[in-house]
Amino acid sequence: MTVVPPPIPPPHAKMKSRAKDQFEAWAGHYDRSILNHFLFHPSYVTLMSEVARWHAENRRPFTLLDVGCGTGTLAGLLADSPWPVHVVGIDYAANMCANATDKASANNHDHRVRFVNADSEHLPFADGAFDMITCSNSFHHYPHQQTVVTEFGRLLAPEGRLVVIDGFRDCAIGWFVFDVVIAHVEGGVHHASWQQMHTYFETAGLKSIHRRKFNFLFPAFATIADR
Repeated sequence: MTVVPPPIPPPHAKMKSRAKDQFEAWAGHYDRSILNHFLFHPSYVTLMSEVARWHAENRRPFTLLDVGCGTGTLAGLLADSPWPVHVVGIDYAANMCANATDKASANNHDHRVRFVNADSEHLPFADGAFDMITCSNSFHHYPHQQTVVTEFGRLLAPEGRLVVIDGFRDCAIGWFVFDVVIAHVEGGVHHASWQQMHTYFETAGLKSIHRRKFNFLFPAFATIADR
């Protein structure tokens, strides 16, 4: 049996500014990244299935906040769906928000989506403003992860649902991909373990916490909970 070392949180200093600089620079070619095939697309499939599940349980118009929205791919998929959803995407990189806005306009999604340049630790929305919150493959860039999950909980309406997806580093392949390769490339990131993520959600007062693992070469997992 392969023993996977426990994750080591990075120093918090400069973590945000490093991530911001990276994503500002990546925005122009982000949609052409090889990770779209290996990680991002499977994550969008998982997110869409979770949105479908929530809407099947709550058949009504709803608002969804996508945190770390990048260039707005998930927002576009939701805007093209038959669901009565209004999407707000936030990203810490202004260039990502600008590209997302341009894509939405080009695809005539303006009436269903909008994008805001904001910090995940200090989200500029009222308590209970959203029925669903999604966060996909950006959580490892957040230096104060418990603060972020608690902020997500604040923004969820009663019976709202949170879905956070990030790399699954609790197996040999995941440890190598995320704690070795991605940590080297991106620098100063922290992929929370399966148990850490559960603790974050539990501490934020969320309920019905469960998780889904998916993917192989780039293993990832979704943590899902209700308000």
